[in-house]
Order: sequence, then C-alpha cells, then structure tokens
Amino acid sequence: MGASGEPGRGVIGVNGEWGEAWPDAGSGRHWHEECGVFGAWGCDHAAQLTYYALYALQHRGQESAGIATVDGGEMFHHRGLGLVAEVFGPEDLERLAGKAAVGHVRYSTTGANKLVNAQPMVFDVHGGPLALGHNGNLVNAGVLRRELEDQGSIFQSTSDTEVVAHLIARHRGGSLVDAIVDSLRTVQGAYAFVFLTPDGLVAARDPQGLRPMALGRFGSGWVVASETCAFDTIGAEFVRDIEPGELLVINGGGVQPVRFAEASRKALCTFEYIYFARPDSDIDGRNVHLVRKAMGKRLAEEAPTEADVVIGVPDSSISAAVGYAEAAGIPYEMGLIKNKYIGRTFIQPSQALRERGVRLKLNPVRKVVEGKRVVMVDDSIVRGTTSRRIVQMLRDAGAREVHVRISSPPVRFPCYYGIDTSAREELLAARLSVEEMTRAIGADSLAFLSEDGMLQALGAGPEAAGRGQGGPGDTFCNACFHGWYPTRLYDDLGKHVMEMAAHRGGYS
Repeated sequence: MGASGEPGRGVIGVNGEWGEAWPDAGSGRHWHEECGVFGAWGCDHAAQLTYYALYALQHRGQESAGIATVDGGEMFHHRGLGLVAEVFGPEDLERLAGKAAVGHVRYSTTGANKLVNAQPMVFDVHGGPLALGHNGNLVNAGVLRRELEDQGSIFQSTSDTEVVAHLIARHRGGSLVDAIVDSLRTVQGAYAFVFLTPDGLVAARDPQGLRPMALGRFGSGWVVASETCAFDTIGAEFVRDIEPGELLVINGGGVQPVRFAEASRKALCTFEYIYFARPDSDIDGRNVHLVRKAMGKRLAEEAPTEADVVIGVPDSSISAAVGYAEAAGIPYEMGLIKNKYIGRTFIQPSQALRERGVRLKLNPVRKVVEGKRVVMVDDSIVRGTTSRRIVQMLRDAGAREVHVRISSPPVRFPCYYGIDTSAREELLAARLSVEEMTRAIGADSLAFLSEDGMLQALGAGPEAAGRGQGGPGDTFCNACFHGWYPTRLYDDLGKHVMEMAAHRGGYS
C-alpha cells in the first residue's frame, strides 16, 4: 500500500469510509489523551507570549511543556517535564529570542512520559531547523515507523510526532511546505500540527477536524492555538477556526491557506465540549460553557429525580450542573471543592496515581450535602473509579441519597484519536448495564444523557451522530459511544505502540 502501509488484522472499515463497529470486546488497546499547541509569527517577545498562552492551555497537558523560537536563521528551544511554571524560568524565556515561536503542553498520547518525547521537537530538515508540535494521535504511526526504519530512518523518540519529521526529511523536490503537505497526506488520524522554520509558521488541522485549532491576530502578527482561551489570555483577536484539511502558511506575506485534503465528513470530537476544552473557549462557533449547560438542561428533562440540591464535580461538570439545576428547579450548590494544585484525574498517567489522587483532589462541603438528597452531575464515567469514590465521599459527609447524572452518553468503546481512558475491558459501560453500574458506584440512581439529547445540546440533529451515513450532517465523532470510527484503524493502536516498535528495532 506504499507509504501508508498495509493495515494489520485489526483494521476497522475501509479507507475513506467510516469504520465498522468495534468487534473485539477483549481488546487490550488503550485510549490516549490531549495536548495543546500554540504558534506565533511576527510578535514581539514571542517566547513570553507563548509562555502565557501555554498557561491558558495547561489543562490540555500536564506532563511536559516546551517552546521553540526563531531569530534570523537560528532556532532556540527549551522543553522539560512538568507544568509550564516548572519548566520555564525567566532566564529560559530570555534565551528564547525572536518574533516567532511554537509551544506545546503534553500528555503522553503515543509514547511514554520521557523528556525525549517532550515537544516541540526540533530537527534539521532540508538544510535548516524545523520545530513541530502535535495535538492528537496518528493511527498509522506504527506502520509508518516500521516502513521508515526499513528505509534507514533512525528514531530518537517513541512519539508518533517524530514520524512526521522523518516523512518530511525523506521528501525530495519542491519546497518545505510541499514536503509538509505530502507528509500530512500520508498520515491518518487526529492532529492539530504547528511547524516553525526561519521562513514561516505552518498550522494544519486533520481532514476530519477531530482536533480543534483556531487562527488569531495579535497586533501586526498572527497566532494559532488549540483553543481560543489562549487568545483571550494574551489579548489576541480571534479571526476564525482553521478548517478540516486546511493548512495555513504564515510569514511576512501574511496568511496563505492551502487545502491539502478534502473533508468529506467533519468529525469533531464531542469530548472537546464534554470535558477537554476550557469553558471560556469557543470551538467551531460554539461556546463550551453554553454547550455544557445545554447538556445539563437536556439531562434534567430526560432523567428527572426528586432531590434537594444539585452539585457538579469540578471543574468540567459545573456548567452542566448549573443547567440541570435550572431546568429541574432544584437549588445548585458548590458541594465539592477542588484542590486546584492537584493534576487533573483524567490525565494522570497511571491508574495507581488516579486512585491515590482522587481524595486529595476533591472534598465535599458537609454543610451543603448533610441530610440532603443530592444530584451529583459529572461529565462522564470511564472506569468508574472516580465516581465510586466521590459517591462514597458524599455519603461519608452525610448525604441521605446520591443520584448520579452524567451529561454524556455511556462510554463503551476505545478512542484512538488522542484521549487517554482505557482498554475496552476496563470501560465500565462496556461491561455493565446501567443498573449494574449504579450498584458498582454505590449510587441510589444513575442516568446518562442520550446521544440525541447531546446532539441537540450541540445544536445538531441525529444525522450528526457520525454513524457512517455520510454527507454534510456527519459533524461529530462519537465513536467512543457507538463504535463507528471516522478513519481507518490499524493494529497495535495502544499508547505504547511506539515503544514496542522501538524495542523491535533494538532501540532503548
């Protein structure tokens, strides 16, 4: 199959078509997670600007951070493990000279949490420096890596992002932009890429639009980011969302759009609205807070209950809880307090850390829940570990009843597009009925928002569910709910596929 390689035995669907429903309930594959990218061109103090933007995107990745800049023909970069504030000091930013920069915050999607996998990655390509950062996950990264290694490429990391750098390096003829375009046509999956060279900044969004990306104006310069909250933080003006299958070349001549792929079906990940994005961000014309609030209202209509108080699990469920309370006519209270200095439970790298971190992260307000019938609104149930512990915390604080309401449908299938959740056998809704889940988490009742209700909250109809009908109505990826995937899938799609490839190749 040339550069894209032959798919393995686990291929779902046909190239260019939506995949079939997931066939193997015993799969040992993993989900992945989020990262955040930012780029600036023609901006004074670009490194400092990027630093503040990465602060705004910190919720998208907390394992590592990095910034690369260009000044004249020279590139400077600094990256490290930890939060943005831990990685960068004033002296680090001072060394990052120039009016152009790219930045990245990372959670390990494909590749372990090691410094070598931190981004932006910097390479010497076609006689000059190239920095690149990536949000998403490439589903054919393992296949491409094996092909590239067979052709003589030597990998320094176990991140799928490096695959793109090698594809660019092996391109012959044409400009660097031509090489980037050809490379993007070879990879498959979800991505929002930023590329930086001395000649320009390039930003690209995958053909399905699975991951968000926007363009902004900062004075006479330009900025791009995974979320618009980064623009608000630095005082930039939102211009527009980058379209699926679109690449922007930004340099002294302005912004030149390049269409590198036609998006036959848009498939924006609904979890961007449900969980990942900040409430003050707008994604593809929708405000995240208002969508979540609408989901809560729909949930109250679909799953009412007699209760005294509604609480939300902070922070991503607060908007939905407010919507539920308004629609149900039940008072909303801050019944759970979050320690904001603890990393997000969902993106800690191991189950052991998740289990140990939940109690440190949340604490119930006893006077709010004691003796009350409580509706606890949360955005999702993945493994059920967090839900079970929170329900028990509320009971320990004196809650008389705990009714759990989830502002999204049950998560029953793995995701391969940049979200870290679990192997399918660890997904609670894949193994248990709602009644069994209710008992498993210790709640008095449990209900989920329907898929149709979720789509209505998004301002879309049932045709937008992404079940493979085709046409302009397929506007969201909901594969984690129903198992229809918007791209071809390959074998070995677990988080550690690149480590396995490196091991086979004899690298450490």
